Amino acid sequence: MEVNYAYKGSTAVIDRADRTQMSFSPDTKREPTFFIGELRQNIAFREAISALHDVVVSDLRFKPKDKTAYKEWAAKQLQIDWQLVAVQKQEVANRMKELGDELKQLNNNSYQRLKPYYDARNRFHHYAWQKQLDILFLFDPVITVHPDEIFFECFSVDESSYGRLGASYEVFKNIDEFACGTTNIDYSHDLYNEFQKIRNYKTTRLEVDPSGFEVQTTNEETFKEVKIDLPDSWVRGFLQVSSAMSLPATRFDLHPMDIHNMCLVLRRHKEKQGPRSMRYHLTPGQPVRVVFEPWDIEVVCPRSPYTGSSEQVIRVWGRRRLHILERLIPVAKKFTVHLLGTGMPSFYVADLGDMSFTLGLSGWTANDWSRSGNFDLMTSRTEVDNLTKISIFEMLKRDWLQTPDFIARRLNLDRSVVLSALSAYTQAGSAIYDLNKQVYRVRELSREPLPIDKLRFANDREEKASRFLSQNAVRVTSCTGDASEVLILQGSVQDKGKTYTPSLTIDSDRRIIQAECTCNWHSQNKLFKGPCEHILALKTQHQRQSS
Repeated sequence: MEVNYAYKGSTAVIDRADRTQMSFSPDTKREPTFFIGELRQNIAFREAISALHDVVVSDLRFKPKDKTAYKEWAAKQLQIDWQLVAVQKQEVANRMKELGDELKQLNNNSYQRLKPYYDARNRFHHYAWQKQLDILFLFDPVITVHPDEIFFECFSVDESSYGRLGASYEVFKNIDEFACGTTNIDYSHDLYNEFQKIRNYKTTRLEVDPSGFEVQTTNEETFKEVKIDLPDSWVRGFLQVSSAMSLPATRFDLHPMDIHNMCLVLRRHKEKQGPRSMRYHLTPGQPVRVVFEPWDIEVVCPRSPYTGSSEQVIRVWGRRRLHILERLIPVAKKFTVHLLGTGMPSFYVADLGDMSFTLGLSGWTANDWSRSGNFDLMTSRTEVDNLTKISIFEMLKRDWLQTPDFIARRLNLDRSVVLSALSAYTQAGSAIYDLNKQVYRVRELSREPLPIDKLRFANDREEKASRFLSQNAVRVTSCTGDASEVLILQGSVQDKGKTYTPSLTIDSDRRIIQAECTCNWHSQNKLFKGPCEHILALKTQHQRQSS
């Protein structure tokens, strides 16, 4: 999808001996969003915004080595070996050695003559590489100003890591003015280097330039016009990550030194074979234990007892992405870990006092947010009419952030209805779930409506589930509940002459927390890529019978 941005200028940085002023240039085609404030907590903000940069440039996808040069060298060596074998006489061998030495000298002389050209070419490649880096930042940074905080969001290059930095207004002093909203900002690569110059003895002023909106139409040609062919995967990733954050998760706290010890193990060891997972051993009342495979190295977290009610073991992959958190260790008070399950996404929320940094990791590095996880299918999916949806979103937009319980009480609605409506707006890119404060926030990802039919689903499982329902091929054979309103459903689905028997567990918010099915797709993927069409059909059929 193509997106047009218009900036009044580029991001400007003024660096002096006693002060640093950073002025972000926002997208002038969006509603006015601006912020002007002076940093109070310089060092913590510098480390947090630098960690956000590490998320943006992170790319841990496997890159095969280019063996072209090696193959050419090997071919030459093979040819030389055959020549040596063919040479039987010593005088011929001596002559070949003399010619080889002479050729080596000629090649060296040729290189010295062409060295200025090679140096100039390398400088040009470095310059082009630096310019290419700006493309990575062109569509990644999204900045949102809210009544209680200002937060940045970004995605990694491989789209497997999500970063969010939220800074409350206590981080700033002398806040001049601000207007709530979301905008894209002109964020160049050089800005990261300027962030490294932030010091306590220097005054740092952060400014999302409001003057970018005080312009006349006749001056539009002076703007920096940018047209981006925005990847659908990038947008879909943003939509999926918020859905995953709203799912039930196993939660516990880790001391900063525990994160340090985990990163230390990964720095000192490099796996050459699988498995490459981390096993979290969680026993109520006992310290959290982390086992690194394949070495079976155990890290015990004596400062971090597990306060949950049941013992469990959860495995996660893509562990080297945890190095993004290293810069936060000196300034963090604690890290709150949210694990959705084995092979499922995980979230690490760093408590930085008046700031919070959320790192969202997909199930493993190759399983990025955009293509392999349909977590929106696992959220509350109760049917909600358009009028009720609009009233719920208007209530949220009035306060900019709110809990589902508050909205349900104010509008006299069931909580599951509110969650379903908010989930729909999340998938439309109009809202986001704040994992740190456990609230929903207004965040318009785009000034234009997103093509939901194109972005929401990357597969046809939900379409197949709808077909089963229209053909009356779904039966609910058992429905049991308990005092906590957790439902256990069992049923059957007729699919192309075969009968499948899905079962699932739904919590009080009508979210899938556990599911099984006898189909081949579920046997291979479990819930790592979301529920299969038979599980979705069973859940929807139960909703229809209950309404």
